[in-house]
Parts: sequence; C-alpha cells; structure tokens
Amino acid sequence: MRLPSQRFRRELRILIMLVLCGLLIVAVGPLVLDRYSVSILVRSFLYGSIAVTVDILWGFTGILSFGQSAFFGIGAYACGLAFDHFGISPGVALAALAAGLAVAGLVALLVAWLAFGARVSALYVSVVTLVLAIVFVQVIYAGGNFTGSSSGLSDFDTFDLSTAAWFRIAGAGLVVVTALGWIFVRSDMGSLLVSIRENETRCRYFGISVTWVKGGLLLASAIVAALAGFAYAGYNDVVAPDLGNFQFGTQLVIWVALGGRGTLIGPAIVAVLVDFVSAYLSGSLPFIWQLIIGGVFIVVIVAMPQGLGPACVAVIRRLIARPADAAPVAARLIAVPLRPTARGAQTPAIQLTGVTRSYGSLHVLEDITFSGRSGELVSLVGPNGAGKTTLIRCISDGEERTAGRVALQGCEIGRMAPERCVRLGLGRKFQAPTVFDALTVGQSLRVARSRIERLSFWRCADEIRLPEAAMRVVRATGLDTQLATTVRHLSHGAKQALELAMVLAMEPSVLMLDEPTAGLTKSERTVIGGILMELVAQHGLCILLIEHDLAFVREISSRIIVLYQGRIVLDGAVEEVASSELVRTIYTGEPQALGEPV
Repeated sequence: MRLPSQRFRRELRILIMLVLCGLLIVAVGPLVLDRYSVSILVRSFLYGSIAVTVDILWGFTGILSFGQSAFFGIGAYACGLAFDHFGISPGVALAALAAGLAVAGLVALLVAWLAFGARVSALYVSVVTLVLAIVFVQVIYAGGNFTGSSSGLSDFDTFDLSTAAWFRIAGAGLVVVTALGWIFVRSDMGSLLVSIRENETRCRYFGISVTWVKGGLLLASAIVAALAGFAYAGYNDVVAPDLGNFQFGTQLVIWVALGGRGTLIGPAIVAVLVDFVSAYLSGSLPFIWQLIIGGVFIVVIVAMPQGLGPACVAVIRRLIARPADAAPVAARLIAVPLRPTARGAQTPAIQLTGVTRSYGSLHVLEDITFSGRSGELVSLVGPNGAGKTTLIRCISDGEERTAGRVALQGCEIGRMAPERCVRLGLGRKFQAPTVFDALTVGQSLRVARSRIERLSFWRCADEIRLPEAAMRVVRATGLDTQLATTVRHLSHGAKQALELAMVLAMEPSVLMLDEPTAGLTKSERTVIGGILMELVAQHGLCILLIEHDLAFVREISSRIIVLYQGRIVLDGAVEEVASSELVRTIYTGEPQALGEPV
C-alpha cells in the first residue's frame, strides 16, 4: 500500500511533467498561432491566473469573493498611472509594481478585518467585496485627469517586449500559478482550508485562528491578482475602470462555477477558453455573442452542476486508472506521550463565579458557581432544557455570558473567542458531532493536531501523531481501519468517536464533553469510560461531562452537579447525589434509583 507521501511524490512527478508540457506549449504557441490569437491569449492567460485564485478562495475555503477584479484593477492602475505620469524606467517600474502590490495587500487586509470576524455571516464577505469593486470604480471616476476618469489612461510608454514574449510570460505565469495552487491545496494546509469551508466553528475550537487563515489567503490572492493586473497594463498600454468593476468580478465567479469549484484546472481552462472565444464572437457576432455564452453556461450548469472540471477529471481517471490506484491510501498512526498537566493544588482547573445567561427577560442560567480541579471528573446532569449545553457555551466562549466570570487554570477568559480559550487548555466536544464531511478520517485527525504540529504548505505528512488517549478511541471504534474513508460516509456513532478522538488529539487540560457516547455500542461506551477515567487518574485532566446515561455517569464520575431550570440544585459526591430524593423527583416525578434507566 502506497503511503501518502509516496503517492504525493508520484503525483508531484506527474505535475512536473505536466508543467513542462505546458511550458513547452506556451513556448511554441506564437510559432503556430496567428498574431491576433496570440494577442488575445495574453489577456486570457492573465484572466486564467485570477480564476485560479478565485477557485482557491471559493472552491476550497468557501470565501465567495467578487473583489478579485478590484485587486486586478489596482495592479493595472499602479502600472498605468506610473508610466503615464512619470514615464518608464526600471526604477519607476519597480516602484509602481511595489506600490500596486502594497495597496492591493492593504485593501485585502481591510476587507479581511471587515468580513472575517468571528460573529460575521459568511455572506458578508461577498457583500464587502462587491462594494469594494463599486468603490474602486468610483475612486477612478473621482480622480479626474489624474486617473483618466471614465475614459481611463492609454497610449503611455510601456515595456519594449514583443507580443510573443508577452504570450510566453503570461502563459508561463498561468502554468506556474496553477501548479503552485495544486501543490498548496493538495498539502496538509489545503486540508485545513477545506475544514474551514466545512465547519468553521469546529476549527475555532481546535484553536485555529480562522480569521488569520482567511485573511492570509485573501492577501496572497490579492497580490496574485494585482500582479496580473500590472502585467495587463504593461502589455496593453491601456487601463480603464471596467478592469475592476463588479461585472468582471462576477464574470470570474461564473468562470469558476463553469469550470468546476475545487478543481483549479477547470476554472483556469474555462477562463482562457471563454475569454478567447468571446473575443472572436464579439467581432463576428457583435449583438448576440453574450447571449450565446450565457446559453452555453446554462446548459453546462444544468447538465453538469459541478462544472466541466469534475466531469473531465472523472473521464481521465477512468482512462488511466490502475488496480493499485483503487486501493485506499492511509497514513500511519503513531502514538506520542501526552504532555503532563499541572495538578495545581491551589488553583482550580476551571472556576465559574455567578455565571448568568439571559435572552431578554428569559433567564436560561442564573448564578452558576462551582469549580473543578485537575484529576476530577465532574458530571453535569439534569433534564432536557435545564441549561447544560448553554453552560458549556458560556465556558468555552467569552461572548456567550450575560454576567459572571470563568477562569481556566487561573486565567480569566473575559470575552475571549473560542480559539483563545482553547490555547488555555480547553477542549470541547459538541452535542451533535461536528466533523468535516469532505475530509477523510486521517485528514481530520491531522487538522485537529494543527495547533501542536504545524501543517505543511507543500506536502501531505505520511504520519499522524496522536496521544495515547486519542489512539485508544480510534482503535476501539475501528477508525484506525478507516483513515482513508471520507467522513460523510461514516455512521453517526463513528462520527461521535471521531470528534472525541479529534478533541483528545489537541491534548487539552480541561475537557468538556457533551454526550460523548451517544450512538456508540455498549462495548465502545465501556472503552470510552475507561479512557476518561485514565485521563483523570493518570494525566490529571479536569473533565466536565454532560451525559444522559446516569448509570454511566455513576460509574465514572468523581462528583455530580445537578442543574434544573438554569440553577444548580445539588453539587456533591456520587453516592450523595444518587440517594437524593430531589434528583429522582426532577427526572421522573417519582422515587427511582439514579442508576436505573430514565
């Protein structure tokens, strides 16, 4: 069985061969094509490079941006303004390029600051980038003679290069951008991009700064688009406001959808073909060419909703598939020692003081005060609607509380975001399994370790290093034999186990579990219970457990807290709570042993 790193090297060799073939085609293109085709393809290649960045943003990370046109326009106008007002020289060209890239980068960071907040809807980035394109055009209009207003700038001196040379530069740029993009999205870091698209909340609770990842990706994409815009202006010696308007931004998104999101090669090819064919049709059919292109788009989207790229890839795979390629490929699991957790005798691992959560006049939690120490498993029980999950949210996200204080390992979380709470040693498993459906089991576990072990930007690791507790969960539930299985194909119980393993992979010191055994078999629940007790006894973790299986709770808990109607009504040792008439009444309305089914 071929390991991922070996397969990656094999695919990398194939990619290098394809890149060389692409560069060869670009080199001989001007020798076999007519001058008009060569001239049009220069522009088409530049558009293809931008389409690749849109696909990485939208297809892999879920960032639907209409602003790549604005970054393209910024790069183009940096070149046009410098050459028109200061003439051309090596110094001016370098200064203009640096200014264009810097302005595009600063604008990208501003967009990221506005659009990638923790509590901002994913749709907001689309609105912000759409407005960005409109603002860009208005700024050009307001520039008067300096920017050329609505007429733009033209006939300025530019680089003394032939059309053939520009063809080779733009074509080689498209090949390189596509190849580097392919390496990036196929790496472990590419898996992180997909995990953000699939479940951004889960990524935050892995301690991943999603805002910084998205912002960095938008920054890199803006720089590529601005570089393409600079080349466009240097080649055409013409710049106009429509280079950065929202129509062009929308056109780029349509090309990506037509080529196939998440394929890279599909959007690149479609961008080149559509722009090239449109140039010919606009000359021979000036009044209906856009209708023809739109009709083709509708037909393709209806017939192939995922775009042309996946359909072409599927055909190629069927043609070149080999028996060895059909076998699932998975990485090796390697157990690593769990980092020791400080057993602070004086400082509680978790401490809540007067925690309250209200929605208007509705008080879901009122004056919740308790603490948990290292080496203690505290079970939080109560009927549905008692506020247990709400309490978990208040502990793991500083913005959730209406009042009160929460401290982890002696550090108050204040209004900290979940990713910052995680860095204090907090781990949280959600009530419903929050996993990454588009990733494999192995990729999911690797992403979960990303805060501890950095992800590579260029390769897939052939090893997944897990602490022994996570390893035991993986092996006990059979996930170690399904590392190459896509998560969406797992059963509900397997997804529960996978999320628990991912949380344990983070090596937390305070572990919050919301019904971790739901959907597991009795034997799997027994194993999970043993692992939890081992984490408490041997590694000094503090565990806060929400569980409806009271027999399971009684068997593994150090202490039980009973929550009812948003208040703590009982906090004591297991046997004390087990014999409480109050608990029986809360659960059943009549006397009943705590360990019996309810």
